This record gives sequence, C-alpha cells and structure tokens, in this order.
Amino acid sequence: MIFFLILALLVIVAQIIEIFIPPLDWMFNAHVYIVPVIVFYGAMALPFPLMLCLAFIAGFLWDAMTVQVLDTSVEISFGWSILLYAVLAAIMHGLKPLFNRGRWEVHCVLSGLCTSAILLAQYLMISFRRGSIFFNREVWWQIGGPGLLAMLMAPLVFWSLHWVSRLVNNPYLQESERFDEFGSR
Repeated sequence: MIFFLILALLVIVAQIIEIFIPPLDWMFNAHVYIVPVIVFYGAMALPFPLMLCLAFIAGFLWDAMTVQVLDTSVEISFGWSILLYAVLAAIMHGLKPLFNRGRWEVHCVLSGLCTSAILLAQYLMISFRRGSIFFNREVWWQIGGPGLLAMLMAPLVFWSLHWVSRLVNNPYLQESERFDEFGSR
C-alpha cells in the first residue's frame, strides 16, 4: 500500500511538472508526458484493484487538464481518459508475467505505444466533434513524438521505480526481489 501511495503522489507531481516542461522544438513541438510511464509501471507492479485506482487518478488529472467546452459544445468529455488509462493499464497488467521474469523491453515499447494511443484518441475525439480529420506531419509528431519520448524514458523510470519498490518492500514483488530488514536480499 505504501508503494501505491508513492506512485499516486508521483502521478500528481508529474502532472504538475508536465505543465512547466516546454514543448520540444526539435520534435515539432512534441510534449513530454511522464504520467503514462508511471501509470504503466504501476500496472506491472501493483495488484489489479490498485492499478485501477492509479489509472483513475491519472485519468482524472488528465481530464481535468484537457476537458474543453466551446460555447455549448463539449469537445473532450470528462471521464474518457479514465477509461482509456484503465484499458491500456489492464493490457500492461496482463503482461505482468514477462515483467516478473525481468523482461522489461516489451513494457518499455508498450509504454510509448500506449502514450501515443492516448494522444491519438484525444485527437480523434476532437476531430470527430469538429467534423474534420486532418493529419499532417506536425500532427503525427504531436502524437508519435511523446510516445517516442515515453519509450526512451521508460527504462530509466522503470528502473528507478523498481528500486523504490524494492526499497519499501512492495509485497507484490517476487520474494527474491524484496529486501529484508537489514537491506540485503
């Protein structure tokens, strides 16, 4: 439970930090998203109910940041990203046996793909509401760039969070990965 609270706090802090990270000029103004990577690590390191709670927190914060109402029409509905985070995190949770065997490569790649999927869903929702879908190179970089960055960040973030998980003796880790009271395995 302690590790879940740490992850929930990290999601909140990362959501605030993301506001202040400027878009990357060299990637067609792509943004850096840290929250999905933290949530997807939580999907592998937490049991299913706590993973759903973490997805709810991240989705709620994402919706609070992106809900758009223009005049009387709602472009992005509140609650859609909670469901999207839950579905994508459940997919990652389903691949937990690979994670338990120390195979993180698939999860790193999926973190990038799922981050891009969240942005693509948001773009499609706005496009359908406006009645026109327009894809150009900049739009693809706005969707794929953050996914690529998430994929590159994932190994470092996963390793750091795994270290914290072991430090707080996360009971959901394998027995061989937890530290005893003296700090040894």
